[in-house]
Amino acid sequence: MHQLLIRFFSAGLRMATLLAKFALVLALAKFLPPADFGLYGLLFATVMFFLMALGFDFYTYAHRELIVTGQGQCAALIRNQAVVYLFSYAVLLPIGLLIFFAGYLPWTLAIWFFPILALEHIAQEFNRLLVAMSQQGWASVVLFVRHGLWSLILVVWMYLSPVAQNLDWVLLAWTVGLLLACILGLSRLWQLDRASLQDTVDWAWIRRGLKIAAPFLVATLCLRALFTVDRYWIEAIAGLEVLAAYVLFFGMANAVFSVVDASVVSFLYPRLVRAVGQGDVAGYRKLTRSLTWQVVLTTAFFSLLALLLVHPLLQWLDRPIYSEHINFFYWLLAATGLFCISMIPHVGLYARRRDYSIVTAHILSLVIFGIVTGSLTPILGPTAIPAGLLVAFLFLWAFKVTIIISDGLPTGDPSKHKVLQC
Repeated sequence: MHQLLIRFFSAGLRMATLLAKFALVLALAKFLPPADFGLYGLLFATVMFFLMALGFDFYTYAHRELIVTGQGQCAALIRNQAVVYLFSYAVLLPIGLLIFFAGYLPWTLAIWFFPILALEHIAQEFNRLLVAMSQQGWASVVLFVRHGLWSLILVVWMYLSPVAQNLDWVLLAWTVGLLLACILGLSRLWQLDRASLQDTVDWAWIRRGLKIAAPFLVATLCLRALFTVDRYWIEAIAGLEVLAAYVLFFGMANAVFSVVDASVVSFLYPRLVRAVGQGDVAGYRKLTRSLTWQVVLTTAFFSLLALLLVHPLLQWLDRPIYSEHINFFYWLLAATGLFCISMIPHVGLYARRRDYSIVTAHILSLVIFGIVTGSLTPILGPTAIPAGLLVAFLFLWAFKVTIIISDGLPTGDPSKHKVLQC
């Protein structure tokens, strides 16, 4: 009963976070000039791309180890993970300056870009650690503070006061929300048993983790590139105002994935990893069935809800540029639905440590996106970008399903799932 209450509390708080993020997207579309909203979309996508690179995707290794490690060693593992991140900050944050030197983003945003990037990464890692440690309730609280609370306050403020209806106030509110989330996450981790911190940094563990995480970094960057290149591509061929329409409809469609990830995937993936690690074939089958029907039903329900809401929302926004590009929404909603479904085989591959299969799928999906979008652009114009995403996600799902089917069920021997498999 206690676990059930925690799940309902966590799901409710995550839903509140998603609603707050959705309300923020609508408020920005309503109150910011379309060009500023498009610029926000570019900044957000760039932060999210660098965010994936900043931690070298080391968490994919560290958190699998954390799930199967005794509580007494958690503090040492987290400390070792933090050492990796310090090195990544020293290397990658300066590289971020190239975005501004190359003119992809204006220098006026640099003062916000670097604090937001660092704080977003730290807060995200606190979220992931709490999930991996099965502290779903606290993970949801940190997530709400990180993305939900400040969004709600800003939405109300923008509605009540024209002073807040500019991009600088949006970025300030984002920064403050992230800072509060980091403080809260640190306060929870500070309660861990810290006796293991007396051990020296385990450099062998770090080197092993970097070797295992490297393929995930490539896979993650390729996948994240789909959600970054698309926006720069739209801006290049159609301008910031059309990009604003794309950002709006992407936010609406992506809300479906956010619900699926927050209410289904984040709860079941640690249990699937644990089942494979323990050789529990029956448990793995049961969890996979549960994951499948929950993802499919949740995706279908919220996709239908999005279809019902989009036109009333456009009437409320009352900006012709958005209504003129409603076709973006239908392409993006279909693409997002496929991406949600692809999470079913993805979680299975991750639990089985089929890391190179995940890498291959993501690299090929990026290549396919580029080929399809480039081929369709002369015909469809900006609509070629969401069409390219749809084809790329269809391939992503088909590739991962094929690998899962060819593998069959886990062997039941935990030792066979302790190493990176090709």
